Amino acid sequence: MVPWTPRPHRDDVRIAVGGLLGGVLLWVLGAHPRGSAESLVLWRASWVALVPLAVTAACALLRRTSPRAGLLIGTAALALDTVTVGSIVTVVLYTDLVYAAVLYGSPATARRIPWVTGMLTVLGGVVPAAVGRDPRWLLVGVAVGVAAFAPAATGWVVRNHRDAAEAARLRAGQTALLAEVDRTQAVTAERARMARELHDLVANHLSAIAIHSTAALSLDDPKTSKEALAVIRENSVEGLAEMRRLIGVLRAGSADREPAAIPTLEGLAALVEGARANGMDVRLDAGHGTVPAPVGLAAYRIVQESLTNALKHAAEGAVEVRLRRRDGRLDVRVDSPYRPGDTPRAPGSGAGLTGMRERTTLLGGEFEAGPEGARWTVRTVLPLTEGDSA
Repeated sequence: MVPWTPRPHRDDVRIAVGGLLGGVLLWVLGAHPRGSAESLVLWRASWVALVPLAVTAACALLRRTSPRAGLLIGTAALALDTVTVGSIVTVVLYTDLVYAAVLYGSPATARRIPWVTGMLTVLGGVVPAAVGRDPRWLLVGVAVGVAAFAPAATGWVVRNHRDAAEAARLRAGQTALLAEVDRTQAVTAERARMARELHDLVANHLSAIAIHSTAALSLDDPKTSKEALAVIRENSVEGLAEMRRLIGVLRAGSADREPAAIPTLEGLAALVEGARANGMDVRLDAGHGTVPAPVGLAAYRIVQESLTNALKHAAEGAVEVRLRRRDGRLDVRVDSPYRPGDTPRAPGSGAGLTGMRERTTLLGGEFEAGPEGARWTVRTVLPLTEGDSA
């Protein structure tokens, strides 16, 4: 099987064809850098100079696909050119091979070629001139430097700029990717926060509406139905008001509007009164003092959701809400009567417990919920920001 080799680039083909035609034109015109009578010329026939010219032009086809092989073959062709009448085009093509080997070759090749050509420049000019005390040898060093070291150094500089540009492009792509990841995470976190707020705003009122509407439909008592409808209306109005406040915050899109819709622990008394209006026996023991706004919001929502769950699931008895501040932490505890196997008075999806746990986790606190004997206990410990006084 014939091994597959990559096709030469079209620009390399143009360089090879152009160099070959230019060298042939100069050969036809008799423009040779050396005369046939010089002692350095071993093959005096002028046509011999076309051989290294053709080989070097062919090597130009390898300048991108196999730059190292092209440089090695081109070096041999240049050595042959020096013992003929020569062609200036062969030297020019060779300088391009050196440049391409540094630019397109492997990193190791790109590092070695400038050092090798620099040493050859010194050894070919400075050393013979110093040993033989003949300054004309410096011209040999200049010729080696122009034909080999200069294109190698140029290729090294261009390669460094190209690598730097590629690294900058990769960094820009990584930065854009990280920005997209951050944006996606921010959107996801905001959607989760919105889901928690929406659930906490409407769940309590809708649960009360569902329970009292069930009572009104099941009891044939005008007085009970009237009381149930009054509670339903009150919860509907309050639920709509809180929904409007949330929608107002979302439409405003400004952080300075948000605090107006955020409840604080000062509103716990009103929250408990609303739960009592729904027929619950709630006892509040609040000794929290002044707490940071994020902690106050989380504690309020946890108590609100705990009362909602108690309204839907708790057995007959008192619900106890207790808040205590100790050792730089706020301890929130809600106990409600619990009997395993009781049918809930309103359907639930478990999103309330998930929301309470998420709020606690965001503040670096601890959350527990579960039965303790004949009581269902929700306990949250929230760390307080340093510097806030009680």
